[in-house]
Amino acid sequence: MSINIAIDCSPLSSGHRIRGVGMYTKYLIAAIKQVNDPEIVLSSFDTQIPNWQYQITHYPYFDLFFHTLRIKPKQKTIVTIHDVIPLLFPKAYPPGIRGKVKFILQKQTLQKVTHVITDSKTSKADIVKYLDYPQEKISVIYLAPANDRSTKTPKDEVIEKYHLPPRFILYVGDINYNKNVLGLISACKLINIPLVIVGKQAVSDDYDATHTENQPLVELIRRYGKDTDIIRLGFIEEANLKTIYQLAAVYCQPSFYEGFGLPVLEAMSHGCPVVAANTGSLPEICGGAAIMCKPTSTSIAEALHKTLQDENLRQNLIASGLVQVTNFSWEKTATQTINVYKSLILG
Repeated sequence: MSINIAIDCSPLSSGHRIRGVGMYTKYLIAAIKQVNDPEIVLSSFDTQIPNWQYQITHYPYFDLFFHTLRIKPKQKTIVTIHDVIPLLFPKAYPPGIRGKVKFILQKQTLQKVTHVITDSKTSKADIVKYLDYPQEKISVIYLAPANDRSTKTPKDEVIEKYHLPPRFILYVGDINYNKNVLGLISACKLINIPLVIVGKQAVSDDYDATHTENQPLVELIRRYGKDTDIIRLGFIEEANLKTIYQLAAVYCQPSFYEGFGLPVLEAMSHGCPVVAANTGSLPEICGGAAIMCKPTSTSIAEALHKTLQDENLRQNLIASGLVQVTNFSWEKTATQTINVYKSLILG
């Protein structure tokens, strides 16, 4: 028996393309095809042109404040909800009146969804709490680091191209409130070490400087825009980013909250020691292979300093990180997702 599955691929052609949702969609589709389960017939569609001929429609993202879900009666629908962080920090992510109305619609529509997939046990608990979705209909399926085998750029080329200092802390991601990048910068200033920030948003000039959600970026530019020790690189191609992970003295994820925290696994996979905040899903994902700290500047600074100064600790973190990351693979993610598909059709 064949099961016809359609995955919404619109994140691959939208602003999500180079962010977590786009990466998830890209790697999930590729991994499902690679697994090549004979019972699964996989197609993709764009939400602008919905097609209802499939047995299961899988939306790989969930927008809290836009009414994006399209549910057809008697058709099974799966939604991947990566996190509900804006609901945990409403002052930092104000939805506005329209957003509040659309959130109510999304929440109501979600109740009609057959099954939810999420990235961590932390996010599962949040979905139950904030979206009132039944926990027995939620599957936790972990993400994984990029599994492409593209050649890494030689270190000397990357150092020269991006003018990287001999020793630096690395952060990869957006400049959102929950990411706590300003706290990380303050920590780096306390121990006098440069910080390299990778991510398109860090160098963007196309944003509303009056919007509440953009205030961390506004403040970063105001205070550190011309600081030569705060190196903002923007989006980096995969081959170069792999090398930057290897060049970094420490990777730091200082977030107030994460629903997963993929960069910590990316760092581990490239032999970079990790310091991470002891919040949200990060302890769950790091699994004892990182130095955990409170998301305060002083605690982050202490953890970074300890890791930088103790070479034995660094080597132990590198070794344990390489072991920890073997628990995550896109083949495993795809197989577990396929099992969810089958359970909905075959029981």
